[in-house]
Amino acid sequence: RRMTAARHPRMLRGLLSFGSMTMVSRVFGLVRDMVINSVFGANQFTDAFWVAFRIPNFMRRLFAEGSFSTAFVPVFTEIKEKRSHEELKELMARTAGTLGGVLVVIVALGVLFAPQVTLLFSPGAADEPAKFGMTVELLRLTFPFLLFVSMTALAAGALNSFHRFGMPALTPVILNLCMISGALWLSPQLDVPILALGWAILAAGVLQ
Repeated sequence: RRMTAARHPRMLRGLLSFGSMTMVSRVFGLVRDMVINSVFGANQFTDAFWVAFRIPNFMRRLFAEGSFSTAFVPVFTEIKEKRSHEELKELMARTAGTLGGVLVVIVALGVLFAPQVTLLFSPGAADEPAKFGMTVELLRLTFPFLLFVSMTALAAGALNSFHRFGMPALTPVILNLCMISGALWLSPQLDVPILALGWAILAAGVLQ
C-alpha cells in the first residue's frame, strides 16, 4: 500500500509535467505556423518545404515510433527492474548503436537519391521543375532529421521508463523555436529564403 501511495503522487507529477510541456509545445507550434505563413506566404516554394519536411516525419513513425517503441520500452523497463544497471546500459548502447547505424545508411541513401524519394512521395512534383528542384534541395537538408529525431525518441522512451516525462515532451519546442528563428532571422540573409527552414530543421535535430 505504501508503494502504491508513493507511486500516485509521482504519476500525477509526471502527468502534469507531460501535459504542461505538451501544451507549451502546441502553443509554439501555432506560433511557428503563423510566422511561416507571414514570412513566406502561400507559394510553390513553401509547398516544397512542407513536402520535404513531411518525408522524414513520415519515416520517423516507421523507425522511432509505433512497433519499435512498443517493443523497446517494455523490454527496457523489465531489465531496469530485474537486472543490473550495467546490463541496462548495455541494452541501451546496443539498441542505439544498431538503430543509429541503420539510420545513417538510410539517411545517406535518402540524401543521395533525393529526387527519386521526392517523386515517390509527391508523384506530380516533376510537372513543376522549379518546385521539384527546390523540394529536392530542401529534402537534402531535412532528411538527416530522421536520424536525430529517431535517436531522440529512443532516449525519450528510456526517460519515460524512469518516470521523467517533462524533457521528452519539451523537445518539440526546440524544433518550433528553430523554425521560428530560421524564418525571422536566417531567411532574410539567404539568397533563397525558404532554405532557412531546411537549415532550421537540421539544427533542431542536432539540438534535440
